[in-house]
Amino acid sequence: MRVNSIGLGIVGSGRIGTLRARLASGHSAVNSIAVSDLDPANAARLATLVGGRSHGSDNLAVIDDPDVTAVIVSTSEGEHMAPMLAAIQRGKPVLVEKPIALTVREADQVLEALAKHGGNVRVGYSRRYKERYQIAKEQVIKGRVGKLTGGAARVFNSRSQALAMLGRNPHATPVVDALTYYVDLMNWYFEGRHIVEIYARGQTGVLKQAGHAVPDVSYAVLTYDDGAVVNLGVSYALPEKYPALGHAARVEILGMGGVMILDDDHTDQIMYSETGVPHVYLPDHNVNMVFLQSGTPGDWALGEFWGPIANETRAWLDHLATGRPCTLATPQDARATLEATLAIEHSMRIGAPVTLPPRAR
Repeated sequence: MRVNSIGLGIVGSGRIGTLRARLASGHSAVNSIAVSDLDPANAARLATLVGGRSHGSDNLAVIDDPDVTAVIVSTSEGEHMAPMLAAIQRGKPVLVEKPIALTVREADQVLEALAKHGGNVRVGYSRRYKERYQIAKEQVIKGRVGKLTGGAARVFNSRSQALAMLGRNPHATPVVDALTYYVDLMNWYFEGRHIVEIYARGQTGVLKQAGHAVPDVSYAVLTYDDGAVVNLGVSYALPEKYPALGHAARVEILGMGGVMILDDDHTDQIMYSETGVPHVYLPDHNVNMVFLQSGTPGDWALGEFWGPIANETRAWLDHLATGRPCTLATPQDARATLEATLAIEHSMRIGAPVTLPPRAR
């Protein structure tokens, strides 16, 4: 099999950009890496770490670098658009972190650019690359649970992570930041169908007391065009020392010929440490009791990184290098997920169902 070499550009050298760069540096098809970041010191550190080139804070310089043939956009959510559109215009494949954009209109701009220039854009909804969810998708494809009629998912996390998240970006609510993964997951399982109505409710509490007008707990009912219904829920307000280091989730898929119950809480992998365990997202936050493997991106073990981000990054690079198909979300998938996520928040605000697509469009 012919393997294409990859010159990789990393736009955004923070936590996830650094992780993806480290994973990519060990991929046999990647022959060079160039990086940038709003903070030039971050870019310099990452370039040193992976043996790459730093373009400081100049994102466009990375995208224009003649040795860069593919781009990872791992900036903060509000800064995805400019580098993504620049890469599309230059014909360079893109992996962008979720969400694809912050508004449906921005997502449409991406689709319009792809229609004009062509290109290959994928969006990092990494739950798709957790083994249990990949295996569940296989059962759906093989028809082993029959026609899907319903589903459910809920995800828990601690208020410490919610407050850190909201401190960085007040628009990155638990619905936008976390529940979006499970909207995408359900749309993936219910592939070929479209959400036509969303009804959601939320309840405020400790997050509001901390100064954020964000629900502690949110629940939504999604109805698809064939009548299938899905219930999704999220709470990022559990106690500060809750043992999860990321998503603690439960997913259920109901079909006319079977059911799948996917326990992703990790309560079967408990460790208590007198010295404490560092939190994957919160560098100054230690917990004594921890659900092992609950870190959302994955885990370092014996010098290797294991888990969804590693699987997803390698699958994308394999896709570029060999043409091998991958199941990363397409821009069309990501747009549908974004529209549904925004509709959940809108339904909570107005206290009424929201029809998709919105009647105003």
